[in-house]
Formats: sequence, C-alpha cells, structure tokens
Amino acid sequence: MLGIFGGTFDPIHFGHLRPALELLQTLPLDQIAWVPCRQPPHREQPVASADTRLRMLQAAVDGVAGFEIDRRELHRAGPSYMVDTLRSLRAEAEQRRLCLLLGMDAFRGLAAWHEWRTITELAHVVVAERPGWQRPAAGELGALINACATRSVDDLHRKHAGCILFQPVTQLEISATAIRSLAQAGKSVRYLVPDGVRDIIEHERVYAPPKGA
Repeated sequence: MLGIFGGTFDPIHFGHLRPALELLQTLPLDQIAWVPCRQPPHREQPVASADTRLRMLQAAVDGVAGFEIDRRELHRAGPSYMVDTLRSLRAEAEQRRLCLLLGMDAFRGLAAWHEWRTITELAHVVVAERPGWQRPAAGELGALINACATRSVDDLHRKHAGCILFQPVTQLEISATAIRSLAQAGKSVRYLVPDGVRDIIEHERVYAPPKGA
C-alpha cells in the first residue's frame, strides 16, 4: 500500500515529516511517495524554485526507510492536479492500494479540487487529524464522509479504493509561511526543519530578500 503526500514543500519541515512517519508506521504503508507540486492550482506560486524545493525535499527524506520522492508533477506541464497524479500511479500499478495523505485543512478544501469526486475512485483518503479542527458535518464533504468514512485500517488493505480514514497523529504547529518569514528576516530556522534543509535555506539565501531590496 502506497501513501501519497503532495505539496509545494516550500520548504519541507518537521510538521510534514513527523505525521508522515507516523502514518507510514501505523497504517502501515509499504512506502510514502513525496510528490512535490510544480504549479499549485489553488494557491500562490512557490517562492523557491522547483529545483530548490526538490533539493530540500531530498535533504529531508534521503536515507529514511519507506520514504521516496516522486517527480512526476515536476515533469508535467500545466497545473499540478492530484487527480492526474493518482491516475498515473493507478495506471502503473492497477491493483496496488493508494492512500492520499492529507492534513485536515487540505481535506476541508477538497471540494474545490479539480475532479475531486474522482479521487476516492482512485485511492483511499487518510486525513491526519489535528487537535481543534472539526470534521465537515454538512455539505458535499459531509455527504462524502457519511458515504466513505471508516474506522478500520483493515478496510484500506481490503478494499481497492474509496475509504476515508481519520487518523490522529502528532501535529506540530509549524508553517512554511512562518519559516520563510524567519529566513527573510535573517533569523534561524533551526529545529523547524532538518539540518540539511536549513543548510540550503541559509547558505543559498533561498528566502532572503534580494540584495539591495
């Protein structure tokens, strides 16, 4: 069973890494594929270049058993729609169980995604629950939860796709926006990101204002 963790990773930080590791071990998953997004369709464009974000991601996950990087969205033209990524993964391994890993904030915005109703036809959805966030109880997402929610991890292994599992994990209150702001102000991002990521941010001045600005 493969977990898919998508995002801009601008930059990757411990708030991404710790919940992913817990999901890898708890579900359990064979692997988690980290899928850096080239062109996010529903938010502002990344500050760091695709190459820099990829190198930061490599610095964070290389050597970690069960973590791999999938570059397909970086190589695909146009907006990086997750439904296209899932279709591509499904075509490569038709019988493999796929689990799209989302934070609660991302899940609450799912109904705005491109072809969002198709996602549960291609994969299970695992939502990392965050203290203080409420599951949608009404509207399109409320209906989706009523139709697809499960409390059993075994259902993810038994069924081909279509389940939604809410899984508590350790949630670290770290944001990429705050990290970029610290770096821009010349302050340390130590203990928010892995040391290899910090080295790239600081030595290459990834988020520092342009000289003379």
